[in-house]
Amino acid sequence: MGSAFSFIKIPNQVTFTKTGFTNWLRHMKNSPNYSDTALLTLIKNDQDLNLVIRFIYEQYSAMISAHVLKNSGTRQDAEDIFQDTVVSFIEIVRKDKFRGDSSIGTFLMSMAKNSWLNELKRRTRASLREEQFQHSKEIQENDISAFLVDQETKKQFKDILGRLGENCKKILLLYYYQNLSMKEIVSHLPYENEQVVRNKKYKCLQQLSDLLRNSPAIRNSFNYPHE
Repeated sequence: MGSAFSFIKIPNQVTFTKTGFTNWLRHMKNSPNYSDTALLTLIKNDQDLNLVIRFIYEQYSAMISAHVLKNSGTRQDAEDIFQDTVVSFIEIVRKDKFRGDSSIGTFLMSMAKNSWLNELKRRTRASLREEQFQHSKEIQENDISAFLVDQETKKQFKDILGRLGENCKKILLLYYYQNLSMKEIVSHLPYENEQVVRNKKYKCLQQLSDLLRNSPAIRNSFNYPHE
């Protein structure tokens, strides 16, 4: 999960990587049983924050984790949400922005729920954008590919491939004219793997499509379909 915290640092008390957070807590001694008032006082005064975080973990991590796991999250997601919630909560208290309208447990749970909801929304948007991109990519690539495999077009089209640049020209010639696979093309060009070639081919087809779309004379001479 994308997080604003590559590490967690509470001044003068705690510094640890996110991956080491859980192990750090497990090896700490049990914390005292703090009241909300005592907990807030310690945080504001930067006192015993190790024990404060341990106490928060013991009291509230299970319910936060259960919420995340129940709502499409993984154990790693649950740990990330809990850690971000703790850090945010401590910052809120230290800046004297905690109003005390609810208990600490209720407040933490509300923060965690909002954080996880926002993360789910972000993932949904990212997934939707990827699906839309892939759909658009497939349609465009299929259209131009069908056009290029036409034998009559092949004979005429070599003349304008040079406008796309040398690498694009080589990729399209190797793929459509010599019928080489992506794996075979890798051995002919300075690209790392098949996926790189596949992505480059798509970009070349985009350039070719734009060239045809923006050049009526060329488009009409090849009877390329247009909107």
